[in-house]
Amino acid sequence: MLPSNLSGLMFTTLAVLFVFGLVIALLSRYKKCPSDKILVKYGLVGSNEAGMKSAKSIHGGATFIWPVFQAYQYLDLTPISIEVNLQNALSKQNIRIDVPSRFTVGISTEPEIVQNAAERLLGLKLGEIQELAKDIIFGQLRLVVATMDIEEINTDRDKFLMEVSHNVESELQKIGLRLINVNITDISDESGYIDALGKEAAAKAVNDAKISVAQKTRDGSIGEAQAVMDQRVKVAEANATAVEGENQSKIKIAESDASRREMEAVATKRAVAAEKIQHAKALEESYVAEKSAEIARAELEQATKEADQIVQSKIDKQRIEIAAEAEAERIRRLARGDADAIFMKLEAEARGINAMLIKQAEGFKAIVDAAGTPDAAMKLMIVDKLPELVEKQVEAIKNIKIDKITVWDSLGKDDGKTSTAKFVSGMMGSVPPLNELFNMAGLDIPGYLGKNQATEVETVEDAL
Repeated sequence: MLPSNLSGLMFTTLAVLFVFGLVIALLSRYKKCPSDKILVKYGLVGSNEAGMKSAKSIHGGATFIWPVFQAYQYLDLTPISIEVNLQNALSKQNIRIDVPSRFTVGISTEPEIVQNAAERLLGLKLGEIQELAKDIIFGQLRLVVATMDIEEINTDRDKFLMEVSHNVESELQKIGLRLINVNITDISDESGYIDALGKEAAAKAVNDAKISVAQKTRDGSIGEAQAVMDQRVKVAEANATAVEGENQSKIKIAESDASRREMEAVATKRAVAAEKIQHAKALEESYVAEKSAEIARAELEQATKEADQIVQSKIDKQRIEIAAEAEAERIRRLARGDADAIFMKLEAEARGINAMLIKQAEGFKAIVDAAGTPDAAMKLMIVDKLPELVEKQVEAIKNIKIDKITVWDSLGKDDGKTSTAKFVSGMMGSVPPLNELFNMAGLDIPGYLGKNQATEVETVEDAL
């Protein structure tokens, strides 16, 4: 049987291990969401106005996943590049064109759209998501090409990209994706219509350039002559203006020097005042900081004293508990020792009584064997105890104290016995006769000891 302190220590250790394991298990269910992923928690995640929610999406932060009732998966926010080579798309003019392009998509982080991704993309691999988005992009790109002319597609690329982005974005949002970028590399057709448009535009551009060169040459000659005239006029005006400007500048320099000296004086005055103010504020802040430090030091000392008292109280409490447990153990051990001693004493007494009874039985058996018969053995034992029996009968009246006896003796008038003799015989009659003692023991008195009480009394009277 383990001691109580050892069993208590084992119980405490098991409890600590259980609590530690429980904490580790709970911490393992606390999941943090990386910045490049979306954590989707599904199971029992609450409800909204429409009913039970199928999933809860978390972007950033962390959440606790209840075991059994909830599970989780991650959605990757890594952009997905999709090459879409649209061929033989029918335009509004019924001309088939090829639109090679590259789309970059990714899972949206907007709350409403990411809920669609949690419901429709969770568990799909990257290739499966890419194929699904590619099908949607193909359909919407064909739809946009069918609503626009080739001239419009070829010349107004911004409008074409805007229409494609709008249509593709709205459809991708239904499955939880968003459009990041669209890049149209080149547009061509089998009939050569787009090439012809390009050649026409190039020829028009060359002619426009030639006309522009001639116009610019003419304008240059006219401008040169006008520039010479303007130069001479401007030079004269500039000389006059220069003289006036020199004078004005000298005046402004003088005024500027005066203003500078005045401003320097004001700045010096302000600087001295600011230094004194800052010095005073610094002293005030130092005093406040010293006051806070003293208050913190006093609080620290108070907390240290309280901690020491609490620790000492806990130590005293543990010491008292250990002493009480030791005293209880000592009392239990003393009680077990006393019980063992009593048990051993009683066991020894029982063995003594058993031995005595065995010896008595052996003695009785020896007496019976010596007498020959049980009746003879009984008589031997009665003869052996007869003096004690007689002694006990005599002792019955031995200690009776009679202060005074008054006898009116009738001298045996009636039955020939005197009153004194009757008194003595009555006193002896109060002593139990031997034959009654034998009867109570279930034995018959031997003949040589008398048969009845009257005979015994008469014998005693005769003796008197």
